[in-house]
Amino acid sequence: MNKAYIDSEEFSGLDFSQEKLKYGEYESCTFSKCNFSGLDLRDISFMECEFDHCDFSNARLQNTAFQDARFINCKLLGLRFDKCNQFLLTFSFDACQLDFSSFYALKLKKTIFKNCKLEEVEFVETDLTGSSFTNCDLRQAVFDRANLSKVDFRTAENFSIDPASNIMKKAKFSRANIQGLLDKYDISIT
Repeated sequence: MNKAYIDSEEFSGLDFSQEKLKYGEYESCTFSKCNFSGLDLRDISFMECEFDHCDFSNARLQNTAFQDARFINCKLLGLRFDKCNQFLLTFSFDACQLDFSSFYALKLKKTIFKNCKLEEVEFVETDLTGSSFTNCDLRQAVFDRANLSKVDFRTAENFSIDPASNIMKKAKFSRANIQGLLDKYDISIT
């Protein structure tokens, strides 16, 4: 199947479950209020694209490429980002809902998560070096064998991270949220 090349186009209010998304490469495109929910986005590339108020819930991301993709106010429930094409994989998230998604074993250095809800998100063996979780809710997110070096958790909340099973050199925390590092000891801090 031939891949289409779409450059610098704007897509607004489209439901791609009704109107088929062209198989191809999208570069510098803007998607606003679009529905990708449940779609098979296999082998589609999004380079320097912005997604604003879009719904990607339960979309299939087998070999999907995201290079410098920006997600703003998006619903990204249950996504397997670990199935994406990992070549130059980079994205940022602002005010997004990422519950039940997986970033298993990805290299996500300097990724920005801002004002996001990340309930039960999997960060197992994920390299998050230099990333930030600004005002993020990490309730029941799983951090295991992850590289959290220089990660900024100062304004994050509801996380539980075991320092013994993650690399945490120079990670940043605030006095207000440090209890999330001691949960496994079942102690009370007042």
